[in-house]
Amino acid sequence: MTEFTSVGRSATDRASRYGSQLVKHFTHKDLEGSWEDGRGFVRFSLGLAEFEALDDALVMRVASSSSEEDVARLRDVVERHLVRFGNRDELTVTWS
Repeated sequence: MTEFTSVGRSATDRASRYGSQLVKHFTHKDLEGSWEDGRGFVRFSLGLAEFEALDDALVMRVASSSSEEDVARLRDVVERHLVRFGNRDELTVTWS
C-alpha cells in the first residue's frame, strides 16, 4: 500500500506549546489524538498528523494512504490552525 506524506516545519521556540494546543483542539472535536513528551498525533478521517517539538521548531508530518489530495487537505487543516493559534508569533509553515 502506498503512503502519501508531507513534512512541514514552523520555526518557533514554543513548539511544545503549539503542538499541544493543536492536539487538544482536534481531540476536543472527537478525533483520536495524544500529546506526550514533546510528541503527538491526531488521527483524521483523511489520514494521520504527527507533531514533534524541537528546540527551534514544530515539525509536522501528515500522511494518507488514499491520495496526494488528502495529504494536501490535511496540510491545509493543520497549517491553518497553527497559523491562527500562532498569530501573535507570526508563525508560518514550510512543507516538503
